[in-house]
Amino acid sequence: MRVGIVGGGQLGQMLALAAIPLGHDVLVLSDDPGGPASHIAHAIFGKYGDEKILAEFTAKIDVATCEFEHVPQEALQFIETRSPLRPGLRSMAIASDRWLEKEHFRSLGIPTSLFQKVDSVAELKAAIKHLGLPILLKTRRFGYDGKGQRLVRNEKEIEAAFFALGGEPLIAEQFVAFERELSMIGVRTMGGAIFTYPMVQNLHHEGILFCTIAPAPEVPTHIELEVREALCTLLESLDHVGVLTLELFQTKEGWLANEIAPRVHNSGHFSIEGATISQFEAHIRAITGDPLSQPMLRGVSVMVNLIGAVPPREDILAIDGVHLHLYGKSPRPGRKLGHVTICGESWEELLPRLEKLIALVESTQQITALTPPPSQPPFGGEG
Repeated sequence: MRVGIVGGGQLGQMLALAAIPLGHDVLVLSDDPGGPASHIAHAIFGKYGDEKILAEFTAKIDVATCEFEHVPQEALQFIETRSPLRPGLRSMAIASDRWLEKEHFRSLGIPTSLFQKVDSVAELKAAIKHLGLPILLKTRRFGYDGKGQRLVRNEKEIEAAFFALGGEPLIAEQFVAFERELSMIGVRTMGGAIFTYPMVQNLHHEGILFCTIAPAPEVPTHIELEVREALCTLLESLDHVGVLTLELFQTKEGWLANEIAPRVHNSGHFSIEGATISQFEAHIRAITGDPLSQPMLRGVSVMVNLIGAVPPREDILAIDGVHLHLYGKSPRPGRKLGHVTICGESWEELLPRLEKLIALVESTQQITALTPPPSQPPFGGEG
């Protein structure tokens, strides 16, 4: 089967790397001739809204999938009329709009922070009266890695925050005093079977995912069960085929859904080495109709993103048992250039090696990303 991947970034690259050993051919549609996915798979280059390019792409594939959700809706509609698109247009549309996403959570009874749609300064002021301060003001579309959002702390910041986001359709969200950020990845097959990965804990630096701990330490059983039920409900409500990720906050009162990604996700990169079936292989098997079984963890894992700069390869590889993934991107501040995963049978075995990696990455990137330090598991999570 020939799998068509819309998007030529590192997620597309890792999807292709999972598909090829399974016997599938891969064709990438990318607007970036230098993108990582095109280094390992056949590619067509052009703008996603170009119908001539889309027609060429769909004529050569058996099934289409996307590495990111912000593909123009018209392009997805064009693809879906000519090729199976998995996941489908509804999943992509809801997950690419924070307002629709939150409304979908609400319709399913999934807990989330309070929110209001904002299209003017007057509506933002009204939202603040209802939600209180501080609030998070976000663009409804295209925000990721901390982009497209502003924290409004007081009334003096209202207009500056609104106009800083370029007059785009916005959503105001009640500020959440959370204990930690978690995520759970699920995958649904064409036949409706659902499999989930255990909850993981995510640590961020300046809005960008820095580190994922798998499994998340000391998650209360009731939260794990509630989140898994919510994830299954989301997958079924969207008739979703493939991987879907639910990001959430753990709070003193329980948990709140933050957002979904209708695709493979950065917090699941650990699964390449840390699980019996990676999220990328699970997605490919689901969308092609290949049989799929329950992925199982191989002990404990920590994934660390390489952001903006990469330490010397020889220094990373000198750490026992590391798995290095470089994406072939040129360095620039805030750019994900690769990731490193360390796996172990226990935290006691893994921590000394992780401390070496964290020190190496922090010295290169000139950041202090973990508070408290990694020698104090479970990295600040109270459970």
